[in-house]
Amino acid sequence: MDLESCPTVLLGPVFKALAEPNRLRILCTLGTECRPVTDIIHATALPQTNVSFHLRILREAGLVRAERRGVFIYYCLPDPELLAILQSLQAWVAAHALSSTPQNQEDPVNEGVSMTERRVSSCG
Repeated sequence: MDLESCPTVLLGPVFKALAEPNRLRILCTLGTECRPVTDIIHATALPQTNVSFHLRILREAGLVRAERRGVFIYYCLPDPELLAILQSLQAWVAAHALSSTPQNQEDPVNEGVSMTERRVSSCG
């Protein structure tokens, strides 16, 4: 892929939004269902202001959509394929993390934690 065809303009904002772990948690919490903010707050154990802040960034990046239902606003993934993309990316990262990390290398931050336990929890 040459520099001109590299999708940085298109994908940059999406990856920037996905770089925050709490935003990934919110996306995984949504799954394939639309949920009100209160459900997201309970599922993630994040404060309401924090959830609202992250939802705004996810909405602006096109990673969630908002639907008004009466007095409540429900948040959904714009396409269920997004969840499949996140799961595929997670599987790819996990497969490459195992093959690229030396087995005997000490990691003082994660000492005593297996490679499986270090992986990001599944969205599926």
